[in-house]
Amino acid sequence: MNTTRMTVAKAMTECLKAEGISTVFGYPGAAICPFYDELYNTDIRHILVRHEVNGGHAASGYARISGKPAVAIATSGPGALNLITAIATAYMDSIPMVIITGQVNTEQIGRDVFQEADITGSAEPFVKHSYLLKNPEDTARVFKEAFYIAGSGRRGPVLIDIPYDVQKAEIDFAYPETIDIRSYRPSTYGNGQQIKRAITAMEQAVRPLICAGGGLFTGDGASLMRRFAEVNDIPVVSTMMGLGAMPTDNPRYYGMLGMHGCKSANYAVNHCDTLILLGARVGDRAISAMEARSDLTVIHIDIDPAEIGKNLAVDIPIVGDLTAVLGQLIEACGVPTEHSAWKNELDAMRSDDKVTPAKDGYINPKQFMRILDKALPDNSVVVADVGQNQIWAAANITFHGGRFLTSGGMGTMGYSIPAAIGAKAASPDKEVIAICGDGSFQMQMMELATAIQHDINIKVIVMRNNYLGMVRELQEKGYDNRLTAVSLDGSPRYTKIAEAYGIEAALVDSPEAAETAVKQLISSDRPFLIEVSVEEHEKTIL
Repeated sequence: MNTTRMTVAKAMTECLKAEGISTVFGYPGAAICPFYDELYNTDIRHILVRHEVNGGHAASGYARISGKPAVAIATSGPGALNLITAIATAYMDSIPMVIITGQVNTEQIGRDVFQEADITGSAEPFVKHSYLLKNPEDTARVFKEAFYIAGSGRRGPVLIDIPYDVQKAEIDFAYPETIDIRSYRPSTYGNGQQIKRAITAMEQAVRPLICAGGGLFTGDGASLMRRFAEVNDIPVVSTMMGLGAMPTDNPRYYGMLGMHGCKSANYAVNHCDTLILLGARVGDRAISAMEARSDLTVIHIDIDPAEIGKNLAVDIPIVGDLTAVLGQLIEACGVPTEHSAWKNELDAMRSDDKVTPAKDGYINPKQFMRILDKALPDNSVVVADVGQNQIWAAANITFHGGRFLTSGGMGTMGYSIPAAIGAKAASPDKEVIAICGDGSFQMQMMELATAIQHDINIKVIVMRNNYLGMVRELQEKGYDNRLTAVSLDGSPRYTKIAEAYGIEAALVDSPEAAETAVKQLISSDRPFLIEVSVEEHEKTIL
């Protein structure tokens, strides 16, 4: 293996190039400056966010659209610590990321010097693995392992913390072509005996049902799931993270399940006799819609054995990569069984959620989402924040080849705009829409500057009801209407904020205004913001 003499800082950039990294997100500081100085000499695009946490969220959006590990960078101390929320968000939703942080000099570690923080210890519960790189000669191996671990098995974030003096050290550098970690060898193909058991259960099923989870967006999982459902004539429902895996208008698709799900999907999970879980954690918001039953056979397929059976008892567990396992199942299928009676039963449970017109000066959020939905190109990426806006979007936006991104497991406010920036950077030709509430918008509105500076033409929709709406609903229902710390009085006009950043904006306070504004938003080739006026006590589908 040929080696070249260089500093660790330069070697870090060579590692990124070897991994095919063309875009990174970050916020510099003194402890990471040697690396940034070498980054200057490369063609790697650096997108400067306005808060470190948003560098992590932007990397998350990039990774989810590109399908590969993305990179976020921060300096030591508060810079690194500010990334923890983004790291935890990625960990919960299995998003592959490599986080690079600067650290104080090696001999200063543990002495509480300026901007020192134990980031590897602080982030330990939220990473697949972490490295404190003290030996300069380990640089190439550590980077190779980090990208491999982040992007294989159950994907997730990996942290590399690099002291300042290590970055300046010189090494003989060569990037390894392969990697073999003795203690980390994730399963790929499902156990043959379990595959046979699953096939037998499906052949005997009268009311089979597929539950599509977010894990299907790894590799060819989603397309293979659609083929599997078609070959075996099996109805499909999805978790929120699985939205988009099956086109909304597919006759076998019955919607999103869970506490915020639709009637047909929740009926399906409570009346099926065989439930096939594909890449779904079955978290509390999904499992709340399922009744305890002894007459149900559950097949759970997931890359992570720790998730199988954690929230729902499983009869046939299959550990493996969904792309590989679905290929095995399709190959092993015999003569498919037709399930017309079961589908007819589910068709009868479909309902058209009618919209009640809002009073003058407002628009029903469901009506707005449907107007937006009709205008969106089929391959659009919709990034929803957390709260009422998330539920309105999930329930009323349809998908025909596009994607729905949101913070599912952690429920992180302030996610949508930076994640949309990352998604748009990964796929500039797609329409990318960030949808947020007025509370979450104020946690991230500084990232409008990032979009302008780096010519990333995302579109932003702010649902304004002057409340932390989801918490307000909880206080109304569960706390005898004692509304505490949920009013957003004092907030600005969001169209004016957009204009201050040089972004065209429109106010929507009627269906007619919505039609006009949405047309402007879709036709614009620049960032665009819509402020949607929603009645203060508008509810979700809770």
